Amino acid sequence: MNTTALTASLTTPSSASADPLKLSQAQTRSAELEQLILKDPGRFRVLTGDRPTGRLHLGHYFGTLHNRVRLQNLGVELYVLIADYQVLTDRDIADDLTGHVEELVLDYLAIGVDPVRSTIFTHSAVPALNQLLLPFLSLVTVADLERNPTVKDEITHSRQSTVSGLMFTYPAHQAADILFCKANLVPVGKDQLPHLELTRAIARRFNDRYSAGSALFPRPDALLSNAPLLLGTDGGKMSKSRGNAIALAAGPDETARLIQGAKTDSQRHIAYDPVGRPEVSSLLLLAALCQNRTPEHVASDIGSAGAAALKKTVTEAVNEYLAPIRARRNVYATDRAYLRTILREGNERANAVADNTLAEVRAVMNSHY
Repeated sequence: MNTTALTASLTTPSSASADPLKLSQAQTRSAELEQLILKDPGRFRVLTGDRPTGRLHLGHYFGTLHNRVRLQNLGVELYVLIADYQVLTDRDIADDLTGHVEELVLDYLAIGVDPVRSTIFTHSAVPALNQLLLPFLSLVTVADLERNPTVKDEITHSRQSTVSGLMFTYPAHQAADILFCKANLVPVGKDQLPHLELTRAIARRFNDRYSAGSALFPRPDALLSNAPLLLGTDGGKMSKSRGNAIALAAGPDETARLIQGAKTDSQRHIAYDPVGRPEVSSLLLLAALCQNRTPEHVASDIGSAGAAALKKTVTEAVNEYLAPIRARRNVYATDRAYLRTILREGNERANAVADNTLAEVRAVMNSHY
């Protein structure tokens, strides 16, 4: 899930990265899951999503978005959450929330998310989902929440002078996002494994406490991403808020300008060396992803032509790759009413699922009056 998804937008160093055994187990399980998906995609339901804080960029696309479309096209049931409530975890207000939500829908449609086969919905429109937060919070300790690496990192980098209580509920809220639709598969990076482990713990604890050990909630598996790391144009982490990303909606001229200003180094010979030359290597990787080649092959073609030739190659590759995505986006952007229709229908489907799940929860908790 940027939620999630989820969070494609919430990646941090974590204990998962530091625990080779857990990571190895997750990688082995992910390989098994990929084979199971190919054999029987219909048995899987995926929950993923993003916070509506701005347009999605190439880091999001190659990191998670194209994988969502791949899973959808294989026949996996896909739920895409626009986590509008989660915007408030580290912001005093949600500026232009309606506009940002519509921009996300445009990006989803442009890359190939099919609103007929997949469900696009918003947090705030599904009350039953959010009601799950209360019983879920009763199943975790303050320590569980405090030691979550994403919570720690978000608190450190929060835009607010003080941290709201909503920030601490974030991991439990994410569990509600995943479990309301009984998703059994969540695409994540290795740095998001702790989030999913807490979701799995909440599912197990709820089942043990309230449903006599029966699996009212599944324990969702992590589908680990092998997403490449693309740096921003300043050499730092690619981020919407840092102004160093190339948005999927950026036009050819803006894309050329951003790439032209990208950080490289003083060496004229272009070579792929992610450790020694990270900025040059990130540009080579970007061109390679767009051209379906290896970064080494791209570097070999450029040779000693220098940074100018590298940036020209990257600009041409990105603009060619994004051209059909931009064209589809421009068409959808002319009909904002259609975007609202997609959200309305997606919210209706999500509400039906959430209402049913909440009814089951109330029944096993003996609170179904």
